[in-house]
Amino acid sequence: MAIHRKAKPTSVESAADAFVTGAPDAGKTKPLSYDKGLPKGHKRQISLTIAPDLLRRVDERAEAMGTGRAAFISMAIFKTLEES
Repeated sequence: MAIHRKAKPTSVESAADAFVTGAPDAGKTKPLSYDKGLPKGHKRQISLTIAPDLLRRVDERAEAMGTGRAAFISMAIFKTLEES
């Protein structure tokens, strides 16, 4: 099997790329990936240290809502970020 060089873009492709990167909002896109934490499917696993009393309260509230601890913490973080 032969190794081939990548084809150089045509002038139309280069012009299109230049047009897109020159747009006023070109640098304002969110990054597609975030490298912190360990990848776990579409999410990232992190380490969290929490006071025992606060953990007990989180577990009680999560159980009362019929959800898991991780889902409750994610929801609480999401709500807090949306409010600010």
